[in-house]
Amino acid sequence: MVIYENGRDAEGCRIEFSVEDQHFVEVGEKIDREKYPASEVVDLEAKLVTAPFIEPHIHLDYVFSRDPKRGLKPQGTLFSGIENWSKMKAFIPVETLKENARRAIRQQIKSGVQVVRTHVDVTDPELRGFRAMQEIQKEAKPYMDIQLVAFPQEGMMSYPGGAELVEEALKMGAEAVGAIPHCENSREMGRESVKKAFELAEKYNRLIDIHCDEIDDPLSRFVEDMAKEAIDKKNGPRVSASHTCAMGSYAPSYFFHLLDVLKKAQINFVVCPAENLHLQGRGDTSSRRRGITRVQELMDGGQNVCFGQDSILDPWYPLGSGNLMHILDIGLNACQLTEEERIWHALDLITINGAKALHVPDEAYGIAVGKPASFLVLDAGDAYEAICMRARVLRSVRRGRTLFVRSTQEFETADPYIIS
Repeated sequence: MVIYENGRDAEGCRIEFSVEDQHFVEVGEKIDREKYPASEVVDLEAKLVTAPFIEPHIHLDYVFSRDPKRGLKPQGTLFSGIENWSKMKAFIPVETLKENARRAIRQQIKSGVQVVRTHVDVTDPELRGFRAMQEIQKEAKPYMDIQLVAFPQEGMMSYPGGAELVEEALKMGAEAVGAIPHCENSREMGRESVKKAFELAEKYNRLIDIHCDEIDDPLSRFVEDMAKEAIDKKNGPRVSASHTCAMGSYAPSYFFHLLDVLKKAQINFVVCPAENLHLQGRGDTSSRRRGITRVQELMDGGQNVCFGQDSILDPWYPLGSGNLMHILDIGLNACQLTEEERIWHALDLITINGAKALHVPDEAYGIAVGKPASFLVLDAGDAYEAICMRARVLRSVRRGRTLFVRSTQEFETADPYIIS
């Protein structure tokens, strides 16, 4: 039995809990020590305790693949990134793909991430990247849970045999079906890809996560097709629409009609604020659009929204670290989610909202009696301070096992003004 004492919840109130056999046994304001006299006791030093961070959208087969030596010149657009990846992916050794993924995972672990959804490109007749990521998925299991999305980067319908490759990856064990309708060769093919994704998900009992409307065109409206399919199949909570950038350019009259439809569909929205600030609006000749979907309106309309990293040093994005506290800070500012009440609940965007989008069972996530003892300790006294300071993770525990502990001291000094 391990007792964790003197922690703080999101509001700064005292929280303590006991852990045994990888699960929370008691959770409350104060644990009765007399019940467990021989237990190990860990003092959390009045620091914030939260559920582990969840990364709902990344491409682990792409990370650290940005290579200027190949003569490819990223132009900062979605389509130039796809073109460059198409040229280079066949030449990257499988061992390099895996080592790059390991490097990213190590960074994510140190940043408090314990659950990841990665989109894996299956527009490759040999499925090299998908097989490699399946190995990484198993290898990383002691440290994080990884969901694999069968993602047709070059188009499910436009790439020769794309739909068959997606289905093959599902047969191999992919947890979710992906698509990219706005990159298909025609509007009709885009709609067909959405419909096919829902059909495959139903056939194999899988989740759905579609790269949807990641474009500035206000006439790109595949999220409407996703909503329609989700309503028809009654599976909205198992469906995620990633990006939906075009929504930020929709006319208000259309958007508010769409919002009524989305309320019926109850699909999830995955937003990648850093990536889309970088990629979108490149064609604008005057003031550039933020390129991020209507996060405020979606949240206020009752939709589940979460934030993700998307890319780390790949043909699409020249930055990235896997640290979701950085992504959260960017997203709150870019989306103007800076009212005090929103800030107090902002950690939801990288914790419980992500868990909902990834369909993590309620009994498997969160700090409550009977649930797996997975949690983080942040260098802050409450949620608001954690957001303001981009608080570091001081301790990460996964199913009762401590993955790491970090000191609160970032540097040494004897100056009383600095340390006070």
